[in-house]
Amino acid sequence: MTVCTIPKVEYTRYKRRKVEAQFIGGDITSDGGVMLLREVDKKLNLTERIASVFKDPRCKNKIQHDLLAMLRQRVYSIALGYEDLNDHDTLRKDKAVQTAVERDSDLASASTLCRFENWTDPKAVRDISRMQVEVFIESFKSAPVELILDFDGTDDPVHGDQLGAYFHGYYDHHCFLPLYVFCGQKLLVSYLRPSNIDDAKHSWAILSLLVKRLRQAWPDVHIIFRGDSGFCRHKMFNWCERNNVSYIVGIAKNKRLNKQAQELHQEARSQFKRTGEKQRLFGEIFYAAQTWNHRRRIIVKAEHNSKGENPRYVVTNLNGKPQELYDKLYCTRGEMENRIKEQQMCLFADRTSCMNWLPNQLRLMLSSLAYTLIEAIRSFALVGTELARARCDTIRLKLFKIGAVIIRNTRRVRFFLSSAYPKQQLFRLVSNRLITA
Repeated sequence: MTVCTIPKVEYTRYKRRKVEAQFIGGDITSDGGVMLLREVDKKLNLTERIASVFKDPRCKNKIQHDLLAMLRQRVYSIALGYEDLNDHDTLRKDKAVQTAVERDSDLASASTLCRFENWTDPKAVRDISRMQVEVFIESFKSAPVELILDFDGTDDPVHGDQLGAYFHGYYDHHCFLPLYVFCGQKLLVSYLRPSNIDDAKHSWAILSLLVKRLRQAWPDVHIIFRGDSGFCRHKMFNWCERNNVSYIVGIAKNKRLNKQAQELHQEARSQFKRTGEKQRLFGEIFYAAQTWNHRRRIIVKAEHNSKGENPRYVVTNLNGKPQELYDKLYCTRGEMENRIKEQQMCLFADRTSCMNWLPNQLRLMLSSLAYTLIEAIRSFALVGTELARARCDTIRLKLFKIGAVIIRNTRRVRFFLSSAYPKQQLFRLVSNRLITA
């Protein structure tokens, strides 16, 4: 039986007036800022290049949703905060998203997008990784003098029997172990790995490929490899030294290091007892582990506070004062951890719930592409504004999540954005910067 009357919700009265709600508003979206993603995507030519690496196994005469449209739909939706494929059963009808994707009809359903993710092959994954590096290179107007490549792994918890998921003793749960490479705020590599491997596994090969490509683009660029103690591997140091790559990497404390730095630690302890205030003293020693073929410079931080000693060691082949290298160069790698949090907490890079390996790798990369779009908005269109250093979720809330009525006909598509939107001047500025660039 057809129901002609649409149910309504009646709230408590306000000044003798009825307050009602009914789903009859027409084509209204909560994502009125989605066109910013479309404009920055066109500026980078990102999704069009990425779509070209996929092979479409479907019969060409029966294709309703092409690869480019599905890729844009998936990447834009992640940037807008929709993490689940099931969200697309309703999102596919959103005319704002349809306009951004450049379609005039319903977008792909959740099941169609699921099949798209499962078409992935190893070559497509490699090509997407290359494209990310090319986008990074193109982001520079002139050759950079120095690049610091930050390597870090993290845990990606799993809750099923996904291929490649193992129990990890350090994180104390079953997980994947993705590897990220950032240069400043720009993402170069997002590589999914099983968790039953060494933390530095594959990082040497990735560093080699990155250095080779970056020096093809900029032969004279100075490259610094930076990482925590999980990347303290003598083979990587040997390779860096042979290929004129600088490094600054944490090294885990041990008895030999503590013994060689004993005088500095004693001095920090004595000064703390005398003053009662936390002491941080810096020095350097030369040390070689049993597997190393020669001694290397170790920066020593001797810290003593009310909780006792807190020694830290960093191995490097860079010149400079120990404290300056530690505080201004090594410790700033902590900013990369904020970028990884953006990936996992804001852009759902840990939504790797597929049973097969390659679709999970693709999901990680789709989140990376969404990050690349938002970061491009941040680094280009938000310079000098209040959101110049904002996180991805803050940019989403302030710029993308705008209520709007969509009017579409054969001549134009009009977005009637909310009159009460508080960031109108900023939105116009960002739009103009993206459109006129």
